[in-house]
Amino acid sequence: MMPPMPIAEPAWLREFKAFIMRGNVIDLAVGIVIGAAFTTIVGSLVEDLINPLIGLLVGGIDFSNLFIVLTGERRPSLEATREGGAAVLAIGRFINAIIKFLIVAMAIFWLLKILTKLRVREEAVKGPTPSEKLLAEILEELRKKP
Repeated sequence: MMPPMPIAEPAWLREFKAFIMRGNVIDLAVGIVIGAAFTTIVGSLVEDLINPLIGLLVGGIDFSNLFIVLTGERRPSLEATREGGAAVLAIGRFINAIIKFLIVAMAIFWLLKILTKLRVREEAVKGPTPSEKLLAEILEELRKKP
């Protein structure tokens, strides 16, 4: 009987193991938890504050309950219509999702903008490292050569 052939571990699996063992995974987990909490806050902001204001502006329409019935019987609410077995396009929920996305995207944009400014300030204070100074001198010498 021949010994079993060794199975080579794929490179991506080794990279994944190395990634999991780094401290960044914990940071990622914390970010996901904070993101979930932030999503709840944004959901409440959109559904409880923004949608009623938009509803007032467009004539008292309940934005979250805006839907089109494709087949079946229309009932007073989206949930009731779906429970009745009707196929519906939940336009209001889709618009809510777009508004939530835009709010989250805007918050991330401003957060990254602030963090970038802080990083630029930090780097400006530090100045170039000795290695960077040496490389700059070498580059300057190379440029002087014909």
